[in-house]
Amino acid sequence: MNYTKKDLGSYNLHLIQTDKFKTITIRVVFHTPIKKEEITKRNILSDILLQSTKNYKTRRKLNIKSEELYAADIMTNNYRVGNYIFTSFSLRTLNDKYTEENNLDRSVEFFSDIIFNPDVKNNAFNEEKLDIVKSNAALQIASIKEDPNSYSYIRLCEAYDSNSPISYRMVGYIEDIEKIDTKNLYETYQEMIDKDYVDIFVVGNFENKEMLELIKKYIHFKKIKKRKTGYILEPKKTRKKILIGKEKSENTQSKLLIACPISNLTDHEKYYALTLGNIILGGCSDSKLFKEVREKNSLCYTISSRTNKLDNLLIISAGIDKKNYKKTLDLIKKNLSDMKKGRFTQDDINQAKEIYNTSKDETYESESRIINEYFLRDILSLPTLEERGNIINNVTKQEIVKVMKKINIDTVFLLEGVKNG
Repeated sequence: MNYTKKDLGSYNLHLIQTDKFKTITIRVVFHTPIKKEEITKRNILSDILLQSTKNYKTRRKLNIKSEELYAADIMTNNYRVGNYIFTSFSLRTLNDKYTEENNLDRSVEFFSDIIFNPDVKNNAFNEEKLDIVKSNAALQIASIKEDPNSYSYIRLCEAYDSNSPISYRMVGYIEDIEKIDTKNLYETYQEMIDKDYVDIFVVGNFENKEMLELIKKYIHFKKIKKRKTGYILEPKKTRKKILIGKEKSENTQSKLLIACPISNLTDHEKYYALTLGNIILGGCSDSKLFKEVREKNSLCYTISSRTNKLDNLLIISAGIDKKNYKKTLDLIKKNLSDMKKGRFTQDDINQAKEIYNTSKDETYESESRIINEYFLRDILSLPTLEERGNIINNVTKQEIVKVMKKINIDTVFLLEGVKNG
């Protein structure tokens, strides 16, 4: 795999050459510091751009064109990365080797049409299509409570720090939908094109020079833009007294979530020692939490932990019966305390390192994971995946214990299922 980064002034182009896939994936990522009031509008914008263009006036015509290009797949997504909101557009199309000459060229032209040639008249989007997209967005927002995993995480983050981007609902807000009209949505589109920082990633089997010329041919930005602020959220100090939040839900199972701030950690502690500590605690199917809480004491259906390094947060989550809430919480606290006291073995560490290295190798099996890896490496100034693996292999028990001593519970949230099983 060969990686090349080119600064083209108005955007960075990341070329990742590999012969592992029959497809070529191109992802255009717009990113800008997040504003809560802009989330819903960004969601509406990315959806309406996939409804039509000036050249393809209906969704049906877009689908027909996609099929003509050997089922070229175009997707869009909005998500938060630390202090930033990312709006991405992705094209996945078969390499010309498996289709016909110039299929890639025509696919990129089609992709460009969706991003840069929206169905706009008099500086306004089509009102009928906007109404459809807004209606779909309202349904999606209203249905968030039907997904207890997502909803409980949202409620935990809102309790943890209501003033931080951590608490922002990326699904959007009902009250913001009616504020959106055809003209102010187009203004948002123009602002995204003109002001957002842009990274373009290409993964597949291609020649760098040819791909560079192809991207320049169809993807144009006029203004040079620079990043405005750092991506990583400021660490939050742990509360002196744990905050407990509860909410009832029309579910059988309850969801227990725990937020632990990651603060006062060096980069080595955060990206290496903490990574192994989390795997041992709850980041694998043979973790301390899984064996103690689920298998030995039968207190939960599922339990795991994960870290979000950009948010400086470690999250523990469990699916439980509400009657087991206190016992589960107490046992989680005990296992976290045991980690701080070094009550784990060298075998646990070796297994965690194996799990990390297996996951590292699996990164190269997916175009999307490859892009995410190179993007995070770029914005966080991380070493290569191979270099990080070498560092991980040299982490000691003492380093893990030291970092786990800095992890404390800040917020507990219980989404309490009230229905009987």
